[in-house]
Amino acid sequence: MNHDRTRRVVLSAILGSMLQLIFAQNLSIYPYLLIRAMAEIIFLGTGGSIATPQRDNTAFLLRDTRSVVLVDCPGSVVQKLRKVKVDPREVSVVLLTHIHPDHVYGWPSFIHSLMLEEGEVRLCGSAESVDLARRLLDLFRLREKGVRTRVIFKRLEPGRENAAGEALTVKPLRVPHHASSLAYRFCFRNEGKEVVLSGDTPLHPPLFEEARAAGCLVHDCSAPSRVFRQYPALRRMHTNALDLGKQAQEAGVECLVPVHFLGEVGFSRAEIEREIRREFRGRLVIPEDFQRLKL
Repeated sequence: MNHDRTRRVVLSAILGSMLQLIFAQNLSIYPYLLIRAMAEIIFLGTGGSIATPQRDNTAFLLRDTRSVVLVDCPGSVVQKLRKVKVDPREVSVVLLTHIHPDHVYGWPSFIHSLMLEEGEVRLCGSAESVDLARRLLDLFRLREKGVRTRVIFKRLEPGRENAAGEALTVKPLRVPHHASSLAYRFCFRNEGKEVVLSGDTPLHPPLFEEARAAGCLVHDCSAPSRVFRQYPALRRMHTNALDLGKQAQEAGVECLVPVHFLGEVGFSRAEIEREIRREFRGRLVIPEDFQRLKL
């Protein structure tokens, strides 16, 4: 009995020493490993312009251990950030996809919530989006001296890559939803991970070419095809589930994430999935609000 106890003590001591040595030797790579584990999209909303009890207006948070980027700014953004345990002060960049109300109306409230905090936020988008964002802040006097958070406005040129963080870049892409519309292709350089966010848009083949190279596509999927047959004008502004699945399959998209589900027409998540799966064979993620997707 004493011999067994002694052997266990010795083995435990050896194991502890080995773990300490391994930890000490690899401590310098720990931050890199942490970064690799942290790149993600958080879906702050997945619905269309009319919110439902289950889905609010579409907005995204992209983050790794060094960057927090907000894409679109509808209502209650601060509350949503706190729900997913992100300090609003961590958001350094806000990207707008276009100027429709459900994508921008929370912007002045977001800056108002930070007015007593020393900091800086970059607001980026098309010329039209940046101009509207500036005028919204001026309407509520949120660029005056008493507002401690400084906003830097930057107009993005489609096709030109921009830094969105220490290891995160973003390339804006034109889409035909509205004159102010931009989609975005993000690259997490430390991981070699990329994702394309379409914003609101009808089918636009050049966007799918970008998504083929990126691997992951988060795309407008406003309703099943039957709704588009009932309301044909939707085809000029948005994408239906059947067409999205077909185009994504033809383009070789690896991971497809449909969002922006219209709340004013009745359909189920299962109907969306069935239509996409008629053609698409890749990975399909149909997110709920506040869901996280690791990249």
